[in-house]
Amino acid sequence: MTVYSEEYITREMPVSFFDSWITPTEHFFVRNNEHMPQIHLAEWKLSITGEVARPLTLTMADLLKMEAPSVTNALECAGNGRAFFQPRIGGLPWTRGGVGNAVFRGPSLGALLRRAEAKDTARHVAFRGVALPSPSPPFMRSIPMDKALDPDTIVATEMNGSPLTPEHGYPARALVPGWIGSASIKWLMEIRVLTRELEGYYMDSAYRLPTRSREAVGENARVSGEARRGSVITSLPIKSIIAAPADRSVIDAAATSVRVFGAAWAGTSRVSRVEISADAGESWQPAALRSEHARYAWRLWDFEWKPREEGTYVILSRATDNRGRSQPLEMPWNPGGYLWNAADRVRVTVGKADH
Repeated sequence: MTVYSEEYITREMPVSFFDSWITPTEHFFVRNNEHMPQIHLAEWKLSITGEVARPLTLTMADLLKMEAPSVTNALECAGNGRAFFQPRIGGLPWTRGGVGNAVFRGPSLGALLRRAEAKDTARHVAFRGVALPSPSPPFMRSIPMDKALDPDTIVATEMNGSPLTPEHGYPARALVPGWIGSASIKWLMEIRVLTRELEGYYMDSAYRLPTRSREAVGENARVSGEARRGSVITSLPIKSIIAAPADRSVIDAAATSVRVFGAAWAGTSRVSRVEISADAGESWQPAALRSEHARYAWRLWDFEWKPREEGTYVILSRATDNRGRSQPLEMPWNPGGYLWNAADRVRVTVGKADH
């Protein structure tokens, strides 16, 4: 793992795990905006408050009695790829590995809201996690009611068949599939039902895109009612990553073919195809999609490339979703360094191997 911070526990997944359908939990990226709390399960409770007729306080035992669907989800930090923006942007310099694909399990959020009898005035649902005392604003975000009631939006208590680890939100986290990772609040302690979108730093200032970028990201940015600070970021865009060959690697000219492989995902859409170019985008060839797939999961792909001759090549990958949206060759700059999804590229040299 690439470690950016041990104080706030921020780690990036190695690109080699883009060859795995399910990311092992120990290699799944970690992004903590706050210090990780130590939670004792015997003392932990989850409250449902706000615009509900029956406010609830639930224990883990209560959650474990409920039906618990599983959702396979490619969870990605909104800033993944920030290092590729020019001019450079402050903040964590994520490259490719601020993402992972895992199986999450827990009761549906909709079932919890129905148990609490959400009122007709309910329009948004906010999540609050356990937080240590800090001068920083609490990390809270909200989602619209229609996404909260989606049967795939869950309160996850398990990840890859085991209880959540502390780094990934133990004992429970929101799981808002297909949306940016910051929507899936960790160390969940309160679900607050609201009449309007939550106000606060992590909704009003952070995780927003300038409205002028709307055409570039399409439905990935939802304009708020006020729209005075741009658009609240919601779903992930179509994206693919090349896991191998590695950037700036040297390939033996004696090789008859080179395996190019990686992963692609599309937020709330589906990956329709992945194409590869070995001539910097002049021409494109289809990659083969592997059989494993799920609605919000990434799709692994492979391509056998046969270099024509020795020299330096730029290999690109470009994914397209079921709505016809493809990765752009160039990505418009934005001040937060969010939603990088330009066609991935690696530069390789084909030549004689040194002996």
